[in-house]
Amino acid sequence: MKKGIIVVVLVLFVLTSFRMQENLDVPESWPKPFYSYEKYPLQQAQVNLGKALFYDNILSKDSSISCSSCHLSYTAFTHVDHDLSHGIYDRIGKRNAPALMNLAWSQYMMWDGAINHIEMQALAPIHDTTEMAETIEHVVDKLNRSTLYKKLFYIAYKDSVATGEKTLKSIAQFLRTLISANAKYDQVKRGETAFTAQEQQGYILYQNYCSSCHQEPLFTTYQFANNGLKPDSILKDIGRANITQRAEDSFKFKIPTLRNIEYSFPYMHDGRFKTLRQVLNHYTDGIQFSNTLDETLRKPIPLTSNQKVDLIAFLLTLSDKEFLFNPAHQYPKEIFGVMPK
Repeated sequence: MKKGIIVVVLVLFVLTSFRMQENLDVPESWPKPFYSYEKYPLQQAQVNLGKALFYDNILSKDSSISCSSCHLSYTAFTHVDHDLSHGIYDRIGKRNAPALMNLAWSQYMMWDGAINHIEMQALAPIHDTTEMAETIEHVVDKLNRSTLYKKLFYIAYKDSVATGEKTLKSIAQFLRTLISANAKYDQVKRGETAFTAQEQQGYILYQNYCSSCHQEPLFTTYQFANNGLKPDSILKDIGRANITQRAEDSFKFKIPTLRNIEYSFPYMHDGRFKTLRQVLNHYTDGIQFSNTLDETLRKPIPLTSNQKVDLIAFLLTLSDKEFLFNPAHQYPKEIFGVMPK
């Protein structure tokens, strides 16, 4: 009976191994993805494999954590219970885990842009000694000893042998399907509903004070900026300058998207702010001047207490519960539930 179930699952995977970019719900008004679906076509079987890898502890040295340990689907693919990411042996990382969505539009990955291609992204946490503390070579060796992954790699690539290239590509394929585009904001733009008076007022405030860095419709430019945070004396993180070695990049970090911000707390690269009110208080009263401070922040943002409430009301319209609870993004019970590793 168990063998029969496995055969059925394999058949289903084969039937869904077609090119799938036409099935991704990308609004026509959005800009073309950096990783375009024409240049980097998606194959459903490779996405399935990537999702399995994303949720599997096999990527870590002691098989204790997976990508999903720090990137939870229900919280916009980030963590919410601590400021900094946690790795194997309860090691503490240096930064807050970024939310994962709409990554097909982002050339650079990580808070400092250390990774310049999405297919290389998974190498960073796999090799980081405070996160997974593994090597891609050893991960591949483990995958090639797995009955499950021999099947999944064969279905995805017509070759049961796992390689580092195919492993990283598959994870990237899954990440590129994490598209959030159906919040109330999107429904308003499609003419399906309308903002409340408070949300509309918040939208105007957003356009006046936030949109230069958090541009519609992605609510980020995917560029790097110094937003005036006081440097942490313990972490001593200088951001983008760690990668470029240029003084003009000091304390610049990748601009995060505002989409699903209701669920992606704590905020900033080091998770120092727990609430949106604290974030807004920073922009009105807490900006620290430095030579690389973004020009739009050279003066504090003049928001009253009531205006902060209005702006937060608008930000909540960027919550996309369809994305958060999409079964296509969640733990693949259809794989791990019926197939032995």
